[in-house]
Amino acid sequence: MNKPVDMLDVVIIGGGLVGGLTALLLAKGGIQATVLDAAPILDTEKVLSVANPRVLALSQATIHLLKTVNVWDKLARQMPYTGMQVWNKNGYGEINFGQASQKMPSDEQSLGSMVEPSILNLAIQQQMLQQVQDYRTQVKVVRVEQGVHCWIVQLADGTTLKTKLVIGADGANSFVREQAMIELDVLDYQQAGLSCAIRTAMPHQYVARQIFLPTGPLAFLPMASLNAEQAEHWISIVWTLPDDYADEYSALNDAQFMQLLTRESHHMLGEVLEVTPRAKFPLKARAAQRYVKAGLALIGDAAHVIHPLAGQGVNIGCLDAAVLCDVLLKDKQRGVWAHEQTLKRYEHQRKGQNDAMMHSMSALGFIETSELFPFVWARNFGLKQVENQATLKALFLAQANGLSSLKQTQYAI
Repeated sequence: MNKPVDMLDVVIIGGGLVGGLTALLLAKGGIQATVLDAAPILDTEKVLSVANPRVLALSQATIHLLKTVNVWDKLARQMPYTGMQVWNKNGYGEINFGQASQKMPSDEQSLGSMVEPSILNLAIQQQMLQQVQDYRTQVKVVRVEQGVHCWIVQLADGTTLKTKLVIGADGANSFVREQAMIELDVLDYQQAGLSCAIRTAMPHQYVARQIFLPTGPLAFLPMASLNAEQAEHWISIVWTLPDDYADEYSALNDAQFMQLLTRESHHMLGEVLEVTPRAKFPLKARAAQRYVKAGLALIGDAAHVIHPLAGQGVNIGCLDAAVLCDVLLKDKQRGVWAHEQTLKRYEHQRKGQNDAMMHSMSALGFIETSELFPFVWARNFGLKQVENQATLKALFLAQANGLSSLKQTQYAI
């Protein structure tokens, strides 16, 4: 006779940043999740010895959440930034937030921080190994189906799990979303992101920079370096380009690409002296038509993928985790768990805000690359107006730091 399968409170499918943060926030609130992670146990020495050329721009809200679950202090390296500069190459509009710094700023002085995904994943995993009692790695989920007042999760090794709540945190190509038959809206930008790390002649002075070119935005993001003597000279770039330009620039040799970057960036940090191998990735916006079903919730990239223009994708995923955990834990105190109305409350708080962010980034991307006179005028006038009005700048900064989205939760500062 088969042994009956125990009913679990929650199964989180996906053990990356957003799934891991969710598990740790729930554990802090007294709820132990079963976490199913496709990734293996990371090799600490290997991760720390390789600099990842791509970085995540973490907002103050995300940093606060990572501190809440004791992950932030486990990061082996990160690069805080104290200023942001945004301007048009072919125009006079410019916005500046914060200011440059001559020395490494503290957390209190910074607007946010740049962290390599590999370093972040390592810290999250180390904390889950300590705090999450049922954290499983190298797991392949082969089926997720709705049962009677539960979800049934089948694994490749033949294991069957039954749970009151499934949380899909398994990325843009979410298997959970597919199995739950939740439709996805996709907007193909016909663009690609080109990313790599570069070393510049001048120090970045802890300022994140973004220049809008006719081809698309070029972001210069300060990053940590394995070489202490060059710590302020390494930059992670993300260049948004039409597909044909991305193909052309990918084919350039290193010397040609460094000359191109130096020229297109207006020599803002002097000559580009060194470049790592380039990576190219297609840009598509994705939005799940719904975030929840009875006993199921999608978070992070499983629910939404936005244009990288504002660097907010990872941050809104972390806000998803915070809001979902907040509503679940508040209901748990009242003796309720994963009620459909609770999940809809999460969806109501996050979906409209995320959709608005996605559409505004798509519209801004068009305005910033259009050469039609009305749009050229609008972007120049708009940037200048924001730069000259402290109230508007404060609103932009508040949106970027994400703290307002935590105000109604137990994680508010």
